[in-house]
Amino acid sequence: MEHWFHTVELSTDALDGIVASQHGTQSVDRAAELLRLVVEADTAMSFTGLTNEIGLAKSTTSRLLQALARNRLVTRDRLGTFVAGPLFTGYAARHDPVDELVQLARPSLECLGEHTGETVNLSVPRGNSVVQVAQIESSYLLGSTNWVGVDVPAHCSALGKVFYAYGTIEPPTGPLERRTARTITSTEALQRDLEAVRRAGYGLSDEELEPGLVAIAAPIRFPDGRVSAAISLSGPATRLKPQLGKLATLLTSKARDLSALLGYPARKDGAA
Repeated sequence: MEHWFHTVELSTDALDGIVASQHGTQSVDRAAELLRLVVEADTAMSFTGLTNEIGLAKSTTSRLLQALARNRLVTRDRLGTFVAGPLFTGYAARHDPVDELVQLARPSLECLGEHTGETVNLSVPRGNSVVQVAQIESSYLLGSTNWVGVDVPAHCSALGKVFYAYGTIEPPTGPLERRTARTITSTEALQRDLEAVRRAGYGLSDEELEPGLVAIAAPIRFPDGRVSAAISLSGPATRLKPQLGKLATLLTSKARDLSALLGYPARKDGAA
């Protein structure tokens, strides 16, 4: 019987090349894992801690750390523990952190827009104001307002309530501007609303900024726990109110994912 398959013979040089390639990839993976441990750690890590965490021989860990240090990816502080190297510091100094945040958040914003069809915003605090830094447009004709650069009173926006509730910006003490019949205008009522934000893990503006407009927002935490950004969904009350619970669950889940990407350990807090 004639066999339709044939044997491929590899030369010794070819086999050595494959082994070397696999070994090289393995070394890169191990170095990358060490770098991740150093960069994501809450505190500087010791050599022993890194060796135990990655599960490699001390000699291998030492060799990889030396390579990372030579390339300025890690450095040893005065206590002999390892921290992120000057390459990271130099990169951060040359780039606007807001631009970096927008780039990191963009896939999550697009995913929210695709799943809901509603307007999605990313915001950061500036003093006691809320600044919209990115937006995914609604796929509906009704609800496709561009909020980037628009000055909105924080007390009647879902994003503003999130920053108030988590202490990012100071809550107002004086009279509150009334924008609609549903706008909260007393500081006592606002404080009660902010307590509800902390319990639920998201903020809600229910026709408080514009009649017929509903928005929900969730906090994004940075590695130290600060809520330094937030994301929101907004649209007509007729579309959002019937599915508010489902949308809030989706939004807070995406906010937790973004917080984790930024280095915030989710185990510290049930909410984002």
